[in-house]
Amino acid sequence: MHDLVATTPYAIAVLLAVAAWRDVATRLIPDRISVLVALLGLAERAAAGPAETVVSLALAAGLFLLLLPAVSRGVLGGGDVKLASALLVGLAPAAAWDFVFLTAMLGGVLGLAYMAGPGLAGQPRTRSAGMPLLQRVLQVEYWRLRRRGPVPYAVAIASSGIFTHVVTLRG
Repeated sequence: MHDLVATTPYAIAVLLAVAAWRDVATRLIPDRISVLVALLGLAERAAAGPAETVVSLALAAGLFLLLLPAVSRGVLGGGDVKLASALLVGLAPAAAWDFVFLTAMLGGVLGLAYMAGPGLAGQPRTRSAGMPLLQRVLQVEYWRLRRRGPVPYAVAIASSGIFTHVVTLRG
């Protein structure tokens, strides 16, 4: 059990990176990523004891309920809410505020970047078959910026989750 708990933060970090990438690429976060993050977090919290596990589950449920109105108003996507709540399952109760605060701050920076983006981003070069992946992603993001597409908020969630979970708690 100790080996699982020792590697859990890194497995969660990989899942969060995949979630952020999928959100950038498709604006969708697969449910299985949120489920795996929650299950790994639950295993980690179980090792900390039943009291912390119950508190972490209650905080995750509370965050989910708090963010549901944002989904119904189109401010956040359902995948973002599920991912943030799933991540909270694995965080120690004392780290929950750090995660929520850092996610809000990074999300604000991301939102400002997307608001300023169309004016700051230059026209990307024309598309070619041999275009590197990063250049293609930037071209698609430019297109989304110009059309005021949704912000990939999983980037903020994943960044703050990795920082809070791996760096702060394991570092």
